[in-house]
Amino acid sequence: MSAERIELVERVDEWDEVLGVVDRGEAIRRAWLHRIATVVCRDADGRVLVHRRPDDASRFPGHLNWMLGGATEVGESYEDAAARELAEELGVRVRPRFVFKYLCAGAISPYWLGLHEVVVTEQVNPDPSEIAWHDWLTEAELVDLARRPGFVPDSREALDRYRALSSNPWREHSPRRPSRQYPDN
Repeated sequence: MSAERIELVERVDEWDEVLGVVDRGEAIRRAWLHRIATVVCRDADGRVLVHRRPDDASRFPGHLNWMLGGATEVGESYEDAAARELAEELGVRVRPRFVFKYLCAGAISPYWLGLHEVVVTEQVNPDPSEIAWHDWLTEAELVDLARRPGFVPDSREALDRYRALSSNPWREHSPRRPSRQYPDN
């Protein structure tokens, strides 16, 4: 029997104000609000990095996602957490730009989601314990993929919110690549 890893997070309220420090597992079990920082990675052509989570991931194993990220640590800002997650998961050390945050109902627990974006111009070096597969997709390809089973459910709402922004870089024409095969999930 393996012991569950303790991951301390800040429990927050419906206004994103800190109430105290709790274990993330307990926050999920009790549906307590906490903070998640995510990053959308674009390349110089405006395509977005999409990845498949490893089959042994604790949350959404084998699912596809268009955001990297994770829980903010105690005392950590959304921006600092997004930069840390980007470095841990892709080996990219760039300061992401904050885009928006919202209260996400969550498929497994509610939380505040802070979405950031960054243009990645360097080679990515995905951590295989976090990313099993990745590719750069156009908006049309991503939207098609997000409709399929096996896409992280919470990221669909974030994608809809992101696409609705007036500052959305996809408002400009994005070329469509030919159809392609994605890994089974």
